[in-house]
Amino acid sequence: MQNKIWLSSPHMGGNEQKYVNEAFDANWVAPLGPNVDGFEKDLELFLNDHVKVAALSAGTAALHLALIECGVKHGDEVICQSMTFSASANPIAYCGATPVFIDSEKDTWNMCPNALKEAIDDRILKGKKPQAIIVVHLYGMPAKMAEILKIADEYGIHVIEDAAEALGSTYNGKACGTFGRFGILSFNGNKIITTSGGGALVCHNQEDKDKAVFLSTQARDNAPHYQHSHIGYNYRMSNIVAGIGRGQMEILKDRVEARRKMHDFYLELFKDIDGVEVFSEPTDEYFSNHWLSSIVIDEEVTGKNREDLRLALLEDNIESRPLWKPMHLQPVFAEAPYYGTNVAEKLFDNGLCMPSGSNLSDNDRERIEKVIKDFFS
Repeated sequence: MQNKIWLSSPHMGGNEQKYVNEAFDANWVAPLGPNVDGFEKDLELFLNDHVKVAALSAGTAALHLALIECGVKHGDEVICQSMTFSASANPIAYCGATPVFIDSEKDTWNMCPNALKEAIDDRILKGKKPQAIIVVHLYGMPAKMAEILKIADEYGIHVIEDAAEALGSTYNGKACGTFGRFGILSFNGNKIITTSGGGALVCHNQEDKDKAVFLSTQARDNAPHYQHSHIGYNYRMSNIVAGIGRGQMEILKDRVEARRKMHDFYLELFKDIDGVEVFSEPTDEYFSNHWLSSIVIDEEVTGKNREDLRLALLEDNIESRPLWKPMHLQPVFAEAPYYGTNVAEKLFDNGLCMPSGSNLSDNDRERIEKVIKDFFS
């Protein structure tokens, strides 16, 4: 059996250990310290929009706090992109609110602005104006933020960007995660950079960041004893984990370049294979980090389907995965409202995420190429 080729594995840069050792040497192992401060500053400088960043234990934690800061409470409704990982929707349930799922559009696979407007109008008619909109930049591809923000502004609804997969992506030159009232980042082990586990909340003012930090450290009041006037959470990032993040930030631009080269590899590989489309930017306004390179297979043209290809790759110990199963098809959200047609469903039926790691070798690419060419020959 040949070595496993992973879909998206961690890729260290070399200096992570230095920052972790500094934390141990100084005995800064708590959920605060120089690495936490430094990691937040590194992210703020990279995003480059005068933002404030709070480093947290997970992207899911960041999304939960964003909903709380947007005033979401029990009985509210929150609009959410349907084609996404469950972590985009679960925090809505944490708040006791109901998700309202929106279909994708074909260009970016992200939230369809037309279905979004239809949903808002219908929920208002039903007496339930949504409290927030969660839009996802799927696989690093920016959503149609100009149209989505225009609709949100028209109705006075907060926008939260789930940019967990999109660090390094931009829309019209502006970093994903900086468009909405809040942005969400993830540093899970499979992301473009990792802290092993962790995330961040992107804010536009110090007040919102301070509130997030307060809530994420058990909401302790300013008193000499332990006093609490609000429900708090244990969501702050540790100084050890942040040290890994500081090392990863040093090579983030290189990781984006490597992922984009993997996308170019698939464009070249599939260019002469009819019925296979590589997921790419629709116009020059979009710059994707191509966290995961993905394809859609037209079975009527190729006579093959994405499951056939997944199994063929697996036979050579190469990992690939179907696209996210839309949230409105998930058993746990079976009763949630849904607006749109079947774009997300068709993408799920026919789409496949290909190995995309920044640490893939020439030999890995040769193995992938051979399986693909044999499969479609």
